[in-house]
Amino acid sequence: MTDQVRTIDYGYAATAQERNKVLRNTYWLLALSLLPTVAGAWLGVATGITRGLTGGIGLMVFLGVAFGFMFAIQKTKNSAAGVPVLLGFTFFMGLMLSQLLVAILHFKNGPGLIMTAFGGTAGVFFAMASLSSVIKRDLSGMGKFLFVGALAVMIGAIINVFVGSTTGMLVISVMVIGVFSAYMLYDLKRIIDGGETNYISATLALYLDLFNVFQGLLMILGLTSGDE
Repeated sequence: MTDQVRTIDYGYAATAQERNKVLRNTYWLLALSLLPTVAGAWLGVATGITRGLTGGIGLMVFLGVAFGFMFAIQKTKNSAAGVPVLLGFTFFMGLMLSQLLVAILHFKNGPGLIMTAFGGTAGVFFAMASLSSVIKRDLSGMGKFLFVGALAVMIGAIINVFVGSTTGMLVISVMVIGVFSAYMLYDLKRIIDGGETNYISATLALYLDLFNVFQGLLMILGLTSGDE
């Protein structure tokens, strides 16, 4: 291992300059992706366009469109269409988030809860970014365990859509924050180590981590701190 090239367990070598470029482009695109998210959330709150997407029907629409977008992003990540497709996905995610935002805004302290969740998410990101820059250990082995955790969270969330348990929702939200905070560290470390060389794929992964942590925090705050 030299100062210029690190050979890692992902099976290829990446220069420090390449890794820094991917990380820099990822941060820029991640910041840009928040704009369509905010626009989609605002549109959803202002118009109520997603009001009817509840229960099983809403779940099927969300999963179908979200996975369709993610498939399209992976197919276009090496072309000029990759960024617009990613931004379209983040707009859609903002639309779907608007349902939760509307529920939170019904509380007197709703805006404060949203800002608290936003600040908490930013804090988690800062902490994970700092950790990823100082941890020298290869974290690639975490991937399989995090995938199992994310799968368990998704199955639990789907079940709870039909059960409607408040306690279940709290437990799932706590799990979401834990799993996707760890995923954030894992994804950032992959970029830093050269395991991810496409900034569009890297942005998608980090965006999903941030989105889920924010949603989990907002859910917990709404369930425990909401003031009618």
